[in-house]
Amino acid sequence: MKSVRAVLDYFVSGNVSYIFGIPAGSVNAFFDELYDTPSITPVVAKHEGAASYMAAAYAKYSGDLSICIGSSGPGGTNLLTGAANAMREHLPILFLTGAVPVGTVGLNASQELHADPIYQSVTKYSSRVDRAEDLLPEIHKAVDIALTGVPGPVHIAMPIDVQLTSVPFQTLPVFPTREPLIPADQQVQEAVTHLSESKSGYIFVGQGIRDAVDDVLELAETLNWPIITSPQAKGLIPDNHPLVKGIFGFAGHETASKFIHEVETETVLILGSSLGETATNNYNPKITENRFTIQVDFDACVFNRKYPVDVGIHGDMDLTVSALNTGLKNQGHHRNPVTSETRPLPLTTEEYNTQNVLTSLQEKLPATTRYTIDIGEFMAYVIHHMKVPTYDTFDINVHFGAMGSGIGSAIGAKLADPDRPVVSITGDGCFFMHGMEVLTAKEYQIPVLFVVMNNSRLGMVHHGHSLQYKRVHGSFSQEPVDITQMAKSMGVPSARVESLDELTLETVQGLMDGNGPAVLEISLVDENVPPMGDRVKFLSSFGK
Repeated sequence: MKSVRAVLDYFVSGNVSYIFGIPAGSVNAFFDELYDTPSITPVVAKHEGAASYMAAAYAKYSGDLSICIGSSGPGGTNLLTGAANAMREHLPILFLTGAVPVGTVGLNASQELHADPIYQSVTKYSSRVDRAEDLLPEIHKAVDIALTGVPGPVHIAMPIDVQLTSVPFQTLPVFPTREPLIPADQQVQEAVTHLSESKSGYIFVGQGIRDAVDDVLELAETLNWPIITSPQAKGLIPDNHPLVKGIFGFAGHETASKFIHEVETETVLILGSSLGETATNNYNPKITENRFTIQVDFDACVFNRKYPVDVGIHGDMDLTVSALNTGLKNQGHHRNPVTSETRPLPLTTEEYNTQNVLTSLQEKLPATTRYTIDIGEFMAYVIHHMKVPTYDTFDINVHFGAMGSGIGSAIGAKLADPDRPVVSITGDGCFFMHGMEVLTAKEYQIPVLFVVMNNSRLGMVHHGHSLQYKRVHGSFSQEPVDITQMAKSMGVPSARVESLDELTLETVQGLMDGNGPAVLEISLVDENVPPMGDRVKFLSSFGK
């Protein structure tokens, strides 16, 4: 059989359901074998970058390996941003790229690219396979690396002739599964002892608590310690929990910032946050200053990277926090029952602004809706103002911050969790990068509502320059474009809103009721400074 046939059989054995990407000459042998692989659906995107965001969201919400494929040369370079994004989010994705025939390497072949060294800095593993008999073993090795320890992306380059060459029968290796990272007993016991004896403290959580939220809440209620979340963790802890102090970092809340700066505590427990720039308000030292610091993460590289750690516990979040809870119980601590608070909605006026639009939109959508948030000024309003009614409500990638990623993410999230309503909140700048993926959603009948905040400018850039340089270049804006007309040309249901009164329940429900995607365009220029929290102070004082 062809070597690439063995690869597809291997994917079938691992229950792979989707492969995201774009066919091309250097990977046509791979796509040809998909004719005889009905259990795997190729999701053909309009741009490889968007395909990589689909794969990332699918990996995140399915808990499985994702596969993304592109051609040699430009297909491979288009996938790089997605690989870097997956590396930052610790998502297991196998990136496959075609390559020119082995005998033509270095001869200026069409779309020739020595891809494997390019991918090495943004993946856990990257290699090119030059012998057909090595293709399956190398892919198996890469998949194992992707799933082992700290999950992450891997890359294999497949020359055309290697894919097409016949190989003797190969026994399929067992498809890998991730082994849990069990924390060391000594570290857990040291943390339990300090938590038990500490008179005060707070818990700082990042997106790494996604699979351990119930355990984290039990721990917080046992200690009766306040919870502060990073922007990436928005959506994981319900807003109405009485211990929640809000979000710290980009677009965070004054309540959280005031607590960290003004309330003295003995201890801080950091769970699942790498303490990057956007989570810490430009590495604010007050988070850990004069506090005994305990940090839990499955990535040991985050310990002592910027913030000194007194106890670093290396292990999976669910296992580690569960062990902390057990340890506290053994020392006589008990969970303190709490009652969820009814908190007032943000104050709204009749003003047609971003805050009121997002509040009104959320009131009209199911409480279980998952929002994939793109990069733009609207992102600050989402983080600061939108509510968390149910678990895992928001997908926000402020870490790597790739414009347009929220569009592909919506498609991948819906395929991974088809019963949950999915809404992409994006902007016109992002839409002009990856908006054609709405057509991908139409072709595969993927029901996602794409909400496009259209202000005819690069809004975050506009406000950033205004704050930092006190002037804005005219090239950051453009002539208005009617995005609903673009959607109409694709045969996608759409509606355009130009005032708050036009954002009605009937409009929103009408767009959500179809068996495919829809576009809701919000035509709005909001001159208010986005609620970026301490980031506003940083930009305003830059250079002083």
